[in-house]
Amino acid sequence: AALTVRFITRRFIGEYGDMEFIYSHNLTVDGREILFHIWDVPSSQQTEEGSSEEKRIQWADSFVLVYSICDRASFNILPLKIQFIKAAKEGQSQEKVPIIIVGNKRDLHHQRVVSSEEGRLLALSLDCGFYEVSAAE
Repeated sequence: AALTVRFITRRFIGEYGDMEFIYSHNLTVDGREILFHIWDVPSSQQTEEGSSEEKRIQWADSFVLVYSICDRASFNILPLKIQFIKAAKEGQSQEKVPIIIVGNKRDLHHQRVVSSEEGRLLALSLDCGFYEVSAAE
């Protein structure tokens, strides 16, 4: 949620509850107005495998999966999530689904347990984009 709010408002707010939200945001990219609808799901609700997860995947056109560089478990779940998304989306068509992996909390380098190289290699192996950011900076 912190990363989404930072993207939309350019402000950092550190604490959020465990609720999911759908945000809308207009952005001009290459001279074109683009409307983003962002379904922000907290990590506590991302472990569901079923109709809610399937509904979210079918709703979306692209995916940004965020892990904390300070939390190995949030990183380790990514391959399974990406496999699930690709099976659901690419099974219906021949188009590649856009997926970006984002390592968050780059500012907490002293608490890092997932290296940048691990993130880059995972993204490369799963044909995804990769960024490392800090919602706080």
